[in-house]
Amino acid sequence: MRFLGPGRLHRILADAEAVTWALLLLGMALKYVTRTTDLGVAIAGPIHGFVFLAYCVVTVVVAIDQRWSPGTTVLGLASAIPPFVTIPFGRWVRRRGLTGEHWRLLGGGAGTRIERALAAVLRRPVRFALVALAVVAVVFRVLLWLGPPVGA
Repeated sequence: MRFLGPGRLHRILADAEAVTWALLLLGMALKYVTRTTDLGVAIAGPIHGFVFLAYCVVTVVVAIDQRWSPGTTVLGLASAIPPFVTIPFGRWVRRRGLTGEHWRLLGGGAGTRIERALAAVLRRPVRFALVALAVVAVVFRVLLWLGPPVGA
């Protein structure tokens, strides 16, 4: 994680979330408007769902590390719901200096129990990536098991 600071990581996931939204919307247009195929939704839907969850995990991690206010954190999470809003949100937090180039918690600034736990995870970037991937995969699998929202 030392080579990939919080600002850059958040931007990558925000961009990826917007791209997968575009793919999902294209798939939905093919399925519901042109009625040609549902393959786009079948492929883009799970990919978007996974990237959406990954964006949410990264947003919470960056929010803790950069000491975002609860309101900014909720706004960051909510920005993933409407299509493409993660991009302007990402620009907004960067302009306000809320995403840094370096992980604050790696410099020894961990005070709370959550910050100390996150700092321990950030010190081992491969383990962090694997843990984050595992958490997202478990949540994703549970959501798949629950099925689509009612009326979908």
